[in-house]
Amino acid sequence: MSVQNLLIAASTIVLASTDAFAGSELPQAGDTYIISRDGNRVFRGSHRIYNRRADGLVEVQYCGRSYWVRYATVAWTQLEVEQDFAVRVEYNWGKGWRPICNHPEEQVSLKDLGVSEDPRVVVQNDGASVQRVNRFAAIRESFRPGSGDDAAQSFHSK
Repeated sequence: MSVQNLLIAASTIVLASTDAFAGSELPQAGDTYIISRDGNRVFRGSHRIYNRRADGLVEVQYCGRSYWVRYATVAWTQLEVEQDFAVRVEYNWGKGWRPICNHPEEQVSLKDLGVSEDPRVVVQNDGASVQRVNRFAAIRESFRPGSGDDAAQSFHSK
């Protein structure tokens, strides 16, 4: 292979990996991702996973360590493995990627998270379509008087 062809191949790989992060921040040193690679170890795609709790994330354990992920990340991981791609948890240490945990798909599945939907649906919806309970709405509803419930009425309305 000529030097020119080698440079073209290398730039194609760099552009392909950059496109995979389009629409989100580029990885920074200290970020953790689940990364999918093909049989030649070529980058296919990734999902960021987090070291702390946040809205819309669920806690999981990969290789004995807690992370917080989106339901869609777990579903995507399952789909990548179904297509015979290798996925693993990797850490960006600023000079490249370090593997942290192999086979995360064997450690957490949608069923483990109580989701019975097809992974394709979860990825498409960017999460499970389970109905989330708004804590304040549930509290407000618990104080709403029912029909014929005199005990729930205010003293001032009598």
